[in-house]
This record gives sequence, C-alpha cells and structure tokens, in this order.
Amino acid sequence: MPTITKSTCCYCGVGCGVLIESEGDRVIGIQGDPAHPANFGRLCSKGLSLPLTVASDVGRALYPEIRLDRHSPRRQVDWESALETVAQRFADIARLHGPDAVAFYVSGQLLTEDYYVFNKLAKGLIGTNNIDTNSRLCMSSAVTAYKMAFGADAPPGCYEDVEHAKTVLFAGSNMAYAHPVLFRRLEAAREKNPDIKWIVIDPRRTDTAAMADLHLAIEPGTDVALFNGMLHHLIWEARIDTGFIDRSTDGFAAVKNLVREYTPRIAAEICGITEKDLIQAAEWFAASPASLSLYCMGLNQSSHGTDKNIALINLHLATGQIGRPGAGPFSLTGQPNAMGGREVGGMATMLAAHREISNPGHRAEVEALWDVEQLSDKPGLPAVAMFDAILEGKVKAVWIVCTNPVHSMPDAEKIRQALQHAEFVVVQEAFMQTDTMPFADVVLPASSWAEKTGTVTNSERRISLVRQAISPPGDAKPDWWIANNVARRMQAQLQPDLPDLFPFTSPESIFNEHRKLTIGRDLDIGGLSYAVLDKQGPQQWPFKAGQETGQARRYVDGLFHTDNRRAQFHITKYQAVAEVTNARFPFHLITGRLRDQWHGMSRSGRVAKAFSHEPQPALTMHPKDAERRGFKADQLVTISNKQAKMTLPLRLSDEVKSGTVFAAMHWNGQYLNSGGINEVIAGKVDHRSFQPELKHAAVRIEAAELPWRMMAARRGDILNMQSRVQPLLRECAYASITIESDVLILHAADLVPPSGWLERVFDVLDFSVGPDTLEYRDEQRNIAKRATWTNGRLAGFVFSGDIKSADFALNHVRQNMPWQGSRLAIFSRQTSGQQTDRTVCQCMQVKGSRIENAIAQGATLTQLKVTLGCGSVCGSCLPEIKQMFTKLNVA
Repeated sequence: MPTITKSTCCYCGVGCGVLIESEGDRVIGIQGDPAHPANFGRLCSKGLSLPLTVASDVGRALYPEIRLDRHSPRRQVDWESALETVAQRFADIARLHGPDAVAFYVSGQLLTEDYYVFNKLAKGLIGTNNIDTNSRLCMSSAVTAYKMAFGADAPPGCYEDVEHAKTVLFAGSNMAYAHPVLFRRLEAAREKNPDIKWIVIDPRRTDTAAMADLHLAIEPGTDVALFNGMLHHLIWEARIDTGFIDRSTDGFAAVKNLVREYTPRIAAEICGITEKDLIQAAEWFAASPASLSLYCMGLNQSSHGTDKNIALINLHLATGQIGRPGAGPFSLTGQPNAMGGREVGGMATMLAAHREISNPGHRAEVEALWDVEQLSDKPGLPAVAMFDAILEGKVKAVWIVCTNPVHSMPDAEKIRQALQHAEFVVVQEAFMQTDTMPFADVVLPASSWAEKTGTVTNSERRISLVRQAISPPGDAKPDWWIANNVARRMQAQLQPDLPDLFPFTSPESIFNEHRKLTIGRDLDIGGLSYAVLDKQGPQQWPFKAGQETGQARRYVDGLFHTDNRRAQFHITKYQAVAEVTNARFPFHLITGRLRDQWHGMSRSGRVAKAFSHEPQPALTMHPKDAERRGFKADQLVTISNKQAKMTLPLRLSDEVKSGTVFAAMHWNGQYLNSGGINEVIAGKVDHRSFQPELKHAAVRIEAAELPWRMMAARRGDILNMQSRVQPLLRECAYASITIESDVLILHAADLVPPSGWLERVFDVLDFSVGPDTLEYRDEQRNIAKRATWTNGRLAGFVFSGDIKSADFALNHVRQNMPWQGSRLAIFSRQTSGQQTDRTVCQCMQVKGSRIENAIAQGATLTQLKVTLGCGSVCGSCLPEIKQMFTKLNVA
C-alpha cells in the first residue's frame, strides 16, 4: 500500500495542500488535499506534475563538489570537507575584509526554518545584513506599500474574499496562469453570480483579460496615472467614503490636491484608453458593496512599483473598501514562501518578525533573544546592489541558495561578470542544470520537494506544515541542515565565546525559536506549534497564545499598525517607465509567464508535457506591426537595445497592442543560446523597495538574416540528452531546445554552420553510423542529413542546410509507429505546411484542433469535459477553451 503524506505544493504563493503518494523513496502520485483551505483538493497542471520532477536523479545535485581554482573542474568531496571549506573561506574573508565582504542570496522557495538559520548566520553571527532574496524581485514593492499605508507587512484579506467580492480588479496579474487554483474559485463565484464585475488592467489581452467585463489595455507603466484618474473621478463625483476617511486615515487632503490634475481625460490619454472606460472602472469599484483588487508582478516589477501599489491602496482607503469580506488590496505572492522569508527577516532591509534594522529598540530585542552582543545598524545590500558590489570587489564571497540569479536578475551579463569576479561562490541547489551552477566554487546538494520538512506561509498569511515523504537522492541534505552545520563551524572560528547560537536538531526546534521572536509583534504566532498545525491543519497569523484559530482578515476594526493606528494616504506622481521608447528603440517589450512552466524551469522543465502548451520560446508581435516591417510568422527576429541582443522566433497575435511585444520570462541558457529575455532588461530599481523593473524594456526588432538552418529530433532519455546538448547552444546565433514526451527537439540557425558543430550534435545525440542509420550529404550546397531507426521505428533525425522535410520527419518520431515504405523518403517528403497544432489541455494532452472541431459540431463545455476530457482535471485550460467558444461565435 502506498504511504500518504500531507504536504504542500512548492510552486506559487497560493500554497495548495497536497497528498503525496509514495512507495519507499519513490513518489508515485499526487492529489490535492481536500482538507486544505487554500485549494480544497484542487491542483493546477504544475502541481499535478510534481511527482515527475523527482522521478529521476538525472540532473540532480547529489554530492558536494569543490574546485581548487577557477581553471579546474569541480571534484566530488564528502560533506565534512565541503562544510569546513565554506566555513573557513567565509570566516577568513569576514576577518580580513570585514563582515560586509560576504553576502547571502537566498530564495522564496526555501522553507521558513531554512530562512531562519541563514538570517541568524548572517546577522547574528557574522554581523552583516547582506542577506537578500529573490523575493526582492517579486514582492518588495508590495511589502513597502503595505508598510507605508498600514504600518506593517500584513496583507489585509484572505482567499474567502474572492467568493464575497462583487467587483474584482486585477492589476498586473494574469491570474489564470500565475495563480490558477485561486482563479478557479473566482470563476466559480462568477458562475453563481453573473453580476460580479471583473476589471483587468494589463497591456496584453491575457487569458485573464479575455474573461473581463472591462479590459483596460493601458500603455506599459501608466498604472499610477490610471489609479489617480479613477480617484479624481470618485472624489469630484462624491463617490468616496468620507466617514471612513475621517475615522481611520491621514493624508487624504494632500492626495486630493495631487490628483486634482489627473482628470479622467488626461489620465486616459496617458494610459492610452478611453475616458469612458476609466470612469466605468471607477464607478464599478466605488459602487460595489465589496471591491477586491488582486495584483502581482505587473505592479511590483517596476522602477515605480511602490507608487503603483500605493496609488491602488489609496483607492481602497478613499472608498472604505478594506477590512470586510470581499474587499481590500490583495497582493498575490509569486513564490511559495516569500512571506515566510519576510517573517524571519530574511531580507537585507529588515530584522526578524517584521522588525526594522534602523530601529535601536528592535535591534535590542533581537540581540536579547539571540543572545548576541550587537547587530549591525547598517542596511544590507538588496539584490541588484549586492551583485553590483560583487562586481566592484566590495563583496568577496557570496552564498547563493535555491535560486538562479544568472537567469532571473536583470542585466544578466553583469551578473555573470560579477560571479566571475567574485573570490568565492557557493551554490546550494537541488538541480545541476541552472545558468548559475557553472560559477560555483562549491556545490552544496540540497533536498527538493517531497524530501524535507518545515513550514511555509502563503499569500493569505496561512502557515502550512510541509512534511517529508521520501529521502533525498545521493547525499543531498535539507537546506537548514547545511546552513546550520556551516554556522556551527563558523561560530567556532568567529565567536567561540558566545553561547551556542545554532543548537538546532530539527526544523521544529528552529520553528520554536522563530515563534518566540514573533510574540507581541503584528505576526504573533505564540499559540502556534507543529503539534497545532498537525492537529488543526494550516493556520493564519496572527495566532496568539491562548487563541484557538488565526485571524482571517486584518483591520476589520478600522485600526492599523501605524503609530497613531490610522492608515496613511501617500501622494503618488505618475512617472514613465525607466526606458522610454524612441526612434532607435520603438517597441515596448513586456514580459510574463507561461501557463505550465515556472520561473527558470529547473523544476518544471523536467516535465516533458509542461512544454506541450508553449513548446518554444517566442516573441509575440501585433500582426499590423509585422506587416509594416515585412515580417512573417515563425521567422527569426533580433531583439536589441543598449543592454544586449537576442534572437527569437516571431509569433503573431493581436493579444498585444501595436507598438508592444511580449516574451515569456522562463526560457534561459539551458534551452536557448542566450540567457533569456532578462539579457535586455536594465537593472533600474524602485528607490524605496529596491525592486528592479523586470517587466519592461525599450527595444528594436529586426529580421535575423541567418540563412543556415538546422533541426534535429531524438527519442530517448530527455534529461540526459538535454545536459549533453546544452553546451552546444551558445555556439550558434540562434539555438533552442524543446521537449515533447520522450523526444528532444533542437533548432539552430546561423550565417553558416559553426565549425565542427554538426559532428558534435551527431555525437551527443547518438547518431552513430550503422545499418539503421541513413545519411545524405551535398557538400556543394552545404546540406547534411542523418536519420536513425530503432526496431523499425524512426528514432531521430538531424537535418542541416535543408529542413523542408523536417516536419514530416518529426511527425514520425512523435508517433513512434513502424516505418512504412522506403526510408529514403525521410529526406525528401514534405508536409503541406499546416500550422503546428497546440496542446491546449496538458492533463489530457488534448490538441486545439480537436476542441475546435467539437465546438463547431455543437459540443458544450460540459460535453467537452466528458468526451475529450479537457478541463476536467485541473481546469487550467478552461480560460483558453472559453475563448475558443467566443472566437467561433458560439455562446
């Protein structure tokens, strides 16, 4: 009988509960946990595929590795050698150059207990606040705005609010893709009550926007002007809640004076929308008995992200839309434990339990609780500044944990240069195939999902217990264990006279110390324990001693966490994006997510079917823009600006406005010849939150004149093949890897084939010459083709210089059927040029053409679920299927 272990999903911030089915040290299945209040048994396509991410040890970090110098390969060592090396090097550098010469860059995917040990190691033992997290890239603007307006990093609402809201405003969030399980609850609420209004603010017509009652397709970066214009209308039309403003807020007069100049007409012109639509959005928001705003990276990842958040919060305060069911500004967390990391103070600008570095009283409290002499009062280096300091030589050593900054940070080339310049780089990671791993002097292999125990906090302040279901492979260890064992060795060198700062023997012992630091704070969890979580299930904070449950909503009494208990209005002036378009760089480039992939794909990229919905990287452009430039669908184009340039295939769609192009954030150097779209993103940051503007760049788009083309496909062990092919990608002007089931597909283009490159492709994909391999060469025309069969089935091909028959060959590799007729046809047969049939439903692998044919024959959505199975499992494909009904003019 399989063992069932209750745990959580490790993807987005919804924090879904899961039931892991395992046999021994093998995960054999997964279900949503019906008892978990975040998802009630639902999972999305990513969550349902989690067992596949730990199905193979290929590509996992299994053993510690060390290299003695930058010119030598790393070698496998035992844990004692690795721990001693890291402790010694960090201690030596801190003694020689000072504590601020070392830094830690951690992750919102760590468990709270992992975060706690790293934070205590940096701030309590070494004496530096140089610990920051990739949460800086996703949540810091929202956090800064909450603190400015409400006095604390305490999201006011809960997930139940999506079922109580009568107007829902989505801002900078394609929730259908990024938080699909919570989005299902919104869809269900609207099905019960069709009068619920959805307003979506997004420059692109996403799946979320396509379902809106009102889509405000604003110009990129104009959110502040929009919110100020809406507030102007509400003030001058007497649609505000003066009673709430008088009782519970300060600063309204200054904001009123500011927005005086943002008339709906002027604001609409700035935003590129109609005045009528702006007023309609304002009216729906104010008139609703419960208005809920849901927002994410489109607001946060901006050089003015804090202002965008504040301007939206101002709308809520002016209308009293906060502190009751269905109302409030709700920031959707991007990672599973970004909030848990902030709770323990795991950022460069804060201390444990929402305390401030700049507050002497707060420092004294932590000093007493940790039993250390003095904490540094110098703010640490946020993410962008941290890597700048590494490049400048101010930071000598960096420990990177569970994140991939070479891909995820802006100005990726600068990050590579910084890590090359660093004296000592430690990478603590579960997966070897990341763009950051080549820079590691020491690799510390970490446990992955299902292999560790601890807690996480989701977007609604709900703490869940993560339980280990299987043992980690090889010699991988939990993150807290690694940090704790290095810390103990470092304390013996740096602070031997202090009491043992790291006595932890289990995640629970860490949680218990963390809990003590929260008592009396806004996130007080004095009444929470592993035993309570085990018995009662996930709980929201605050959960004080003596309480039986947590608090669903904050500020229901109109009292806030500011010094005078009143919420604070703040003035927000519209400022343009950091990179303004001009004649040289005329396009707005915006970035976002795919439905079935996540972040840098080190985990989701291990799942072949995750590629089926969007199999290749692409740049999306409006058809009219393409027509004016003579571009065709699928041709290669070069995206360039002052930062860098990269090449991608072109996708044409009117989902983007003319003058705007879109690229997904996920693709990186494991799948492309470049590091991904962040190559062309500048490192401009918000001056208060220090969050970079990852959502926008001004770029030029030109045709990529690359006459030589190559395409290959090979059936086999995908993860092994990818690791062998990946080093070849950067030799070409364009190259990409994609995956379909057990088939790896390689595309490449250049002026001419790189010298010796084709022979290396033959070698790494195992196209050795033999009786089951055919080859064709035309040296004069620079054409080379090779195909191989296994058991009478086409197993793979490489076509170089002439790829007209590649689609025909690829179909046969996909189908894995016995070959009929002459094998020579592989080199000449062409398909009719039909468009690639996208997989719409990942769970049931249903193609778009089958769905469209069924709709054309009169099938309803309910019938599609029964006959084809699409939409019947996780539901992530439902927004796209509903759009198909609309496009085919079927009600």
